[in-house]
Amino acid sequence: MARLFSRAGRKRRRLKNNTLYLAVSVIVFAIVVFILFRGDSSAPQEAAAVDMDSESPSVTEPARTTPQLAVVETSVAPGSASRPAPAQTPVEPERQRSVVQEVAETEPVAAEESGPVAQPANPKTEAVVAEAMAMLNSHPRQVISARNKLNEALAMPMSPRQRLVVKEELTKLSKEWLLGPAAFAGDTLCDNYTVQPGDLLQVIGRRNKVPYEILMQINNIPRPQSLQAGKTIKIINGPFHAKVCRSTFTMDLYLQDVYVRSFKVGLGRAGYETPTGLWRVQEGGKLIAPTWTDPDSGRVYKATDPDYPLGSRWIALDGIDGNAKGRTGFAIHGTKEPEQIGTAGSRGCIRMFNGDAIFVYNLLFPLYSKVEVFD
Repeated sequence: MARLFSRAGRKRRRLKNNTLYLAVSVIVFAIVVFILFRGDSSAPQEAAAVDMDSESPSVTEPARTTPQLAVVETSVAPGSASRPAPAQTPVEPERQRSVVQEVAETEPVAAEESGPVAQPANPKTEAVVAEAMAMLNSHPRQVISARNKLNEALAMPMSPRQRLVVKEELTKLSKEWLLGPAAFAGDTLCDNYTVQPGDLLQVIGRRNKVPYEILMQINNIPRPQSLQAGKTIKIINGPFHAKVCRSTFTMDLYLQDVYVRSFKVGLGRAGYETPTGLWRVQEGGKLIAPTWTDPDSGRVYKATDPDYPLGSRWIALDGIDGNAKGRTGFAIHGTKEPEQIGTAGSRGCIRMFNGDAIFVYNLLFPLYSKVEVFD
């Protein structure tokens, strides 16, 4: 009997040991499978990450460097080919960034880079721009000196990219010296004026060949009647002028001979081409949403009509030289078809976005403001 119990005990111990060995084997096998499975599944993920990075523009697209300044220039007249800013307003870069950085990070304007080869990037122009930017970096109040330097550079031969950078810098500066409330020392284009008893804002504007609306804007005057004797206001010494380039559908705005900014415009379609030559703003020709008669259909449009085509402002032009001489019926005006800005779709008038038309309306002065249209 004792022998029987001894045999049964040995069998139970052997079974327990076998079970333990089996359990350990299962655990080891599971660990090995887990490690192998994890290794196989991680490899494709790592490869996919590498592939994604290799397709990223930040990795594959080469950084733009100084040699790209050597983009050739088209046959565009100075000061005529910059394109306006897109619909949204970009954040202005700090002036401490170098001119090379500004040039490298500015997208070229396609219309400026097409056409015959004319001029590579000009090192002299780059030196002038660098000098102007150095003025602003070391002495931020030297806005006028920097503006004058950059404006002189526009008359120099340069690449399209250089021209674009110069115009962008001048546009930024115009927000300070022109549209800001302060007049800078040494500026011949803007000055301070102490209002005298009996002064009228319209008379002050007429004396300086600028519309009174722009004086209201820069001095934050809500109504012309709000002008107060003894108050110092900022005045602008006009007149403003515009240059319209038909090949690029752009209008460049100048105060006297200093560049201010550019706008995208729409021009005359085939058979109704906007005539080249010199125009002037017609006396009594500045109107707000006037009644208009379609010369083709004879239909009369009022500003209250839902399909009124003229937009917010009308600036009538008289032709005084070139192909424009003696011609009338043409104007700068807003539009109800903003999609046609940048195209040839009008009957010969110069179309603008409505906001831009209001801005230009507030700057151009009858008889004194000239508009040059060229190819």
